Amino acid sequence: MKTNKLALTIIKIGGNIIDDPISLAKVLNDFSKIEGPKLLVHGGGKEASRIAEKLGLKPEMIDGRRITDNAMLDVVVMTYAGLLNKKITAQLIALQNLAIGLSGVDGNLILSKKKDNIVTDFGFVGDVISVNSDLLFKLIEQNMVPVFCAITHDGEGQLLNTNADTIASELAISLSKYYNVKLIYCFEKQGVLANTEDENSVILNINRSDYKDLLEKGAIHSGMIPKLDNCFYALSKGVQNIIIGHHSVITKQDSIYTTISL
Repeated sequence: MKTNKLALTIIKIGGNIIDDPISLAKVLNDFSKIEGPKLLVHGGGKEASRIAEKLGLKPEMIDGRRITDNAMLDVVVMTYAGLLNKKITAQLIALQNLAIGLSGVDGNLILSKKKDNIVTDFGFVGDVISVNSDLLFKLIEQNMVPVFCAITHDGEGQLLNTNADTIASELAISLSKYYNVKLIYCFEKQGVLANTEDENSVILNINRSDYKDLLEKGAIHSGMIPKLDNCFYALSKGVQNIIIGHHSVITKQDSIYTTISL
């Protein structure tokens, strides 16, 4: 293990960015300009929902998480690990990155277990158990740029749909033993909003106490809750720096965004 850690940037992009070809192209272009080791994690829930509806399936979400039965699992695997992952990887290669499209299955990189929940059966949804950080480190040291989708496995042949924000945080945690990790969650807003109706109501810093208060007031959008839960967990496990903001933050250091702190 290196004693003088390099910086590693992990960018997670969500469905609204992926849905907009112009925004996606801008993000990937900016991501390509990041110097040093880097890694991209992408979601794609909206695309999966559209494809599911075309196939006559009704997407169902609870607390920002997708219910994944057998039929929906087929949809998310072919959408996340196939269509979207390869499109994004191809675009990054065109921008002169040595990109490699990955799921958690490949090289046993992310092992998960089926989510246990006594209230809601989320179906084939995974909670991460471990990350093969040694193999991932070797790939990055070969100047490869990993591009992760949100599909993992249980080690016994079962594929699992896993929250992309969780994937990003678990990768950040596992790689923090090799790098000083900066984790950036990018989406279409400037940051976490105090008022979802006011685009300018960005909360510049949220610590754990603030988060508890905001939850009690019902001031956090349901889709933001898993993201923030992952942020605080990652910080508690050694990740150095986490921010949430508009994708312009990748290249504009003076952008407005939300910093997450303990």
